[in-house]
Amino acid sequence: MRTYTCNSPQAAGRIVAIALLADGHLSSEELAALHRARIADRLGLAPGEFGKIVQGLCEDLLTSSHLNWSDACKLDSNVMQHVMRELDDPELRAEVLNLCHVAVYADRHVADTEVALLASLSRAWQQDPRQRLLS
Repeated sequence: MRTYTCNSPQAAGRIVAIALLADGHLSSEELAALHRARIADRLGLAPGEFGKIVQGLCEDLLTSSHLNWSDACKLDSNVMQHVMRELDDPELRAEVLNLCHVAVYADRHVADTEVALLASLSRAWQQDPRQRLLS
């Protein structure tokens, strides 16, 4: 799994990308909702960069022989612990959690894995998992 600079837009974007894939598939409704929520502006990403982050995440998962999606997306995994530690700024964490909510609720179907992801991020970052500050 590639690493990003702590509190970088790319590190933040990868966590939102994980939320997009938490239910096992990528929905056009979720992508559209993130676009409407101005993900690039809110995280400081260049236009089109979020798509590259999603692609990079998928490549990392495909090329890591010791990883599979069900292992990588478990928040107690070493991989997820590392990814979550790349963000330590409380305001950035809140923004990312907000964008994760946007992604998860966009298709009006919330899978157990998505609920688990939001709860784990909230717990790790000490935030209320019911908080939805949608744009």
